[in-house]
Amino acid sequence: MTDSKYFTTTKKGEIFELKAELNSDKKEKKKEAVKKVIASMTVGKDVSALFPDVVNCMQTDNLELKKLVYLYLMNYAKSQPDMAIMAVNTFVKDCEDPNPLIRALAVRTMGCIRVDKITEYLCEPLRKCLKDEDPYVRKTAAVCVAKLHDINAQLVEDQGFLDTLKDLISDSNPMVVANAVAALSEIAESHPNSNLLDLNPQSINKLLTALNECTEWGQIFILDCLANYTPRDDRESQSICERVTPRLSHANSAVVLSAVKVLMKFMEMLPKDLDYYGTLLKKLAPPLVTLLSAEPELQYVALRNINLIVQKRPEILKHEMKVFFVKYNDPIYVKLEKLDIMIRLASQANIAQVLAELKEYATEVDVDFVRKAVRAIGRCAIKVEQSAERCVSTLLDLIQTKVNYVVQEAIVVIKDIFRKYPNKYESVIATLCENLDSLDEPEARAAMIWIVGEYAERIDNADELLESFLEGFHDESTQVQLQLLTAIVKLFLKKPTETQELVQQVLSLATQDSDNPDLRDRGYIYWRLLSTDPVAAKEVVLAEKPLISEETDLIEPTLLEELICHIGTLASVYHKPPSAFVEGSRGVMHKRLPARTGSGEGTESPDMGNTAGGSAPEAATSIIPSQGDLLGDLLNLDMAPQTTTGPTPPTSGMQMGGMDLLGGVLDSLLGGDIGGSPAMGVGFGAAPAVMPASLSAPVGGGLGDLFDLGGGVGMPMGAYIPPKTVWLQAMKAKGLEISGTFARRAGVIQMELVLTNKAMSIMTDFAIQFNRNSFGLAPAGPLQVLTPLGPNQTIEVSLPLSTVGPVMKMDPLNNLQVAVKNNIDVFYFSCQYPISMLFVEDGKMERQVFLATWKDIPSDNESQFQIQDCHLNSEAASNKLQGSNIFTIAKRTVEGQDMLYMSIKLSNGIWVLAELKVQAGNPNYTISLKCRAPEVSQCVFQCYEAVLKN
Repeated sequence: MTDSKYFTTTKKGEIFELKAELNSDKKEKKKEAVKKVIASMTVGKDVSALFPDVVNCMQTDNLELKKLVYLYLMNYAKSQPDMAIMAVNTFVKDCEDPNPLIRALAVRTMGCIRVDKITEYLCEPLRKCLKDEDPYVRKTAAVCVAKLHDINAQLVEDQGFLDTLKDLISDSNPMVVANAVAALSEIAESHPNSNLLDLNPQSINKLLTALNECTEWGQIFILDCLANYTPRDDRESQSICERVTPRLSHANSAVVLSAVKVLMKFMEMLPKDLDYYGTLLKKLAPPLVTLLSAEPELQYVALRNINLIVQKRPEILKHEMKVFFVKYNDPIYVKLEKLDIMIRLASQANIAQVLAELKEYATEVDVDFVRKAVRAIGRCAIKVEQSAERCVSTLLDLIQTKVNYVVQEAIVVIKDIFRKYPNKYESVIATLCENLDSLDEPEARAAMIWIVGEYAERIDNADELLESFLEGFHDESTQVQLQLLTAIVKLFLKKPTETQELVQQVLSLATQDSDNPDLRDRGYIYWRLLSTDPVAAKEVVLAEKPLISEETDLIEPTLLEELICHIGTLASVYHKPPSAFVEGSRGVMHKRLPARTGSGEGTESPDMGNTAGGSAPEAATSIIPSQGDLLGDLLNLDMAPQTTTGPTPPTSGMQMGGMDLLGGVLDSLLGGDIGGSPAMGVGFGAAPAVMPASLSAPVGGGLGDLFDLGGGVGMPMGAYIPPKTVWLQAMKAKGLEISGTFARRAGVIQMELVLTNKAMSIMTDFAIQFNRNSFGLAPAGPLQVLTPLGPNQTIEVSLPLSTVGPVMKMDPLNNLQVAVKNNIDVFYFSCQYPISMLFVEDGKMERQVFLATWKDIPSDNESQFQIQDCHLNSEAASNKLQGSNIFTIAKRTVEGQDMLYMSIKLSNGIWVLAELKVQAGNPNYTISLKCRAPEVSQCVFQCYEAVLKN
């Protein structure tokens, strides 16, 4: 009879009977009783009252009985720690038993009893077992060290068990080696900076020797350990790859994926022109294909990993397209994953095959799968240009089926095809418009609205189509509302006479009747653009769209590198780094692929060129227009000085009465002269041929006499650089101290950092990021800390900055919030940069422009400050300020007082005008600042004070 009989009993009050049986003299009766106790424990009954009686049964030579007692002991030791101490003597005794199975059993149970009180008694037996003559005992003891380290790490270190574990890596038995590696890896994960697995070519050789002989799980531990090693050069890398390659033919899929991970990592170091590199690529394909013949759950894990591998090295599986074709009985999660990989592998060579397959999928019954298949056809068109025409005709065939969800997906992907291939397939628009009434999903409606707005000039009844959407404006989703607003503004700019009422209606709905801030903001921006400068509006709204990229859903390269290092783990299935889903600090070490030797692939700095298409022509007399509360930053326009042929257009167009909302926009759009007609500014067009009388006429007396450059301007001095200050104290950043300053050199803003390691561990993997800030400051490249920062070491780093980052108004205006990451943690601090870093080199204004702009800025925007204790004459002050891009336009002397008139231009296009009064013999200066954004005046004054006093 089997042991199942022990689980069928329903007797009550049996504890007393069991107690009597456990104390019986007969061995068989005793064993029966222990089995009954274990059965009761397994089904959840509390049998802890029998603890002393069960422990007494430990004194036996019967291995089966001993195992059962140890099982009971593991379960109840935590709830009965005082009683568990009774068992210590037996453990010590069992660790010296002649039978290696009993010695191993004792040491395994010791590791599983998580009771602080008895751990110190177990150190001596564990030490003996680690040096036991039998490898079975040694391998069990190795795992016990990791368990003990989890309970009391300090005790393990003090007893020297970690050194013994390291010695076991050189053991003659492969299973002992594998368990030692597993234990050290486990301990190293919870202590990332301990450097326990100090791998070198000798230890790697021992691991590779053990790899061939140990069990499959031992092989996985060793392969995962190898993946953390960085070879010295490509020869060592090739040697390791050659010895790991046989693991690819293993029956266990976990071993195969671990081997793939090692090879993917070490391939990074092999030169691509090496014969072995090509051989290795060919060897990687068959094992990955074999994984797809397993059951669906394993297939899914394999496909998620293959998805990463294909993004990193598509050439591995480029000839294996057919294995990713969907089978009728595949579960949906496998189908969708296969579809994704098919698109990634699509190329000119196999596109006909892929399209035929996708068209077949689009007639399936599973709605989600059909949607993904239709999208896949669109992605093929974008990826393989030669197939675009065939893809578009396939999509049109699918639209003709009139299946609602197929039509909607087709319209969404056709919008992307129009973006990729402008002026090529627009003939299909008529077919799309026929299906307008059947669209009920937000994404499809938004795509159709975009097509109507973008190609309004080709659609005769575009205004009627858009008006039909406008009727239920408030019931639409935000995505549709935003698209409808933009589309109607585009339509108005293309057909102004017919659509003025329509554009007024949508602007009113978006700004007055909507609660959505995004929609309201966009409405106001369009409104202000149209009412102040329609030509600029045309340039912005109807600008040429950049072509969309081939792969929009590729994983970001640094994340992809990290995920490749985690192939075969949960991270590779989630496509997220372990830090995103593992709680606490365990397992959150960021890994990356090694750099290719001798590749010389530097990181290219982003192009900081002028985004508005060439520099603006140099203007004659002009007035710098209102910036509208940093509106220019929102629109990301090039805020070059804008030429106007009259006074700044009135902003009354913003008032929402019954008047014409768009002021004189209609006339200017119909005027036909895009370069600049009398009703509008011409910041985007040519400079006016005729100067306005009000500005070109000589100005008699008063301000006109200011521009007497009698006292010439001498040579400028160097730019002022503030002294370095501590931004992040070591005690707040786990030993990392950061100090620094900002400088502007040759037109480039630099953040000059000093990093000091005051901790005991090495710091590596530095990176930096800024929060959104008032002037869009952002790193223009990575933080170049090329060598590890050892304890008590200091390194100076210069980080170039750009001003094209995201913008958000800060308080104070020049506040910068910074995050610095290293291998230990992420640290946050804030610092304030001198606004003089943003003063650009072309900030010297023409005299007449200065005069006209000074008059035009309202007097309410003027601020006055005192600079005290400054002992420079006017010429020295002018020279010093010019070094920081504060330019003197003119100087005049009135009753012994020098008046300097100065202009400054900030990197975001804001101009600041200044009047500095310097009295001979008086150490106090008076400065008046005028600016359309008066909030910058305080920061500019602080710069004047800092530059003149230092």
